[in-house]
Amino acid sequence: MIELRPYSQLGGADHGWLKAKHHFSFASYYDPRRMSWGDLRVWNDDEIAVNTGFPPHPHADMEIVTYVREGAITHKDSLGNEGRTVAGDVQVMSAGSGIRHSEYNLEDETTRIFQIWIEPRSSGGTPSWGTKPFPKGKRSGRFVTLASGFAEDDALPIRAEARVMGATLRAGERITLAIDPKRHIYLVPATGSVEVNGVTVNARDGAAITEISSLDITGIADAEVVLVDAP
Repeated sequence: MIELRPYSQLGGADHGWLKAKHHFSFASYYDPRRMSWGDLRVWNDDEIAVNTGFPPHPHADMEIVTYVREGAITHKDSLGNEGRTVAGDVQVMSAGSGIRHSEYNLEDETTRIFQIWIEPRSSGGTPSWGTKPFPKGKRSGRFVTLASGFAEDDALPIRAEARVMGATLRAGERITLAIDPKRHIYLVPATGSVEVNGVTVNARDGAAITEISSLDITGIADAEVVLVDAP
């Protein structure tokens, strides 16, 4: 089963400094049919204006993955962590028992991110934060795991039975990915467009996938794809 969720049909809000689209119910956007996808709770498509951002605010019991599409995001938190994550790279915050953080665009251009929230395998625990570069060249024609709750993966750790993966495809290039049909897959092209098992998925559309054991993904236009594999 593949359910296409076109970008034009997503919920969202325009706060001036922040333009957001929500793949799932979030803040003032509520759709009882789109509360989550397995343990994937949030996928926000955010555009953050220059010299603006999210002031300090709390989180607990959530794995928050930020995939930077354009520009950069600067993070500070109550543990003393501070860092800048640039386009193509990823940061992870395990909120655990509780943490306060801020996220600002201190660049001279609009920052565009995917913010992905995944339910942890258990509540509580010491909060943490980390960031890691993932050169797009190393993802050419294949999926690379960016964040993972599985010890065997060379990726940013999350406390969830899930993976966040990324790939780039040239037009006409094909990737085949074996998946567990009992899992919940959510795929979004950050740029470009792809065909997934015969279904066209354009930039920033979402594809909710389950009950399928293999994905055949072909680039229609040069594409950058992000995928979550969750229980």
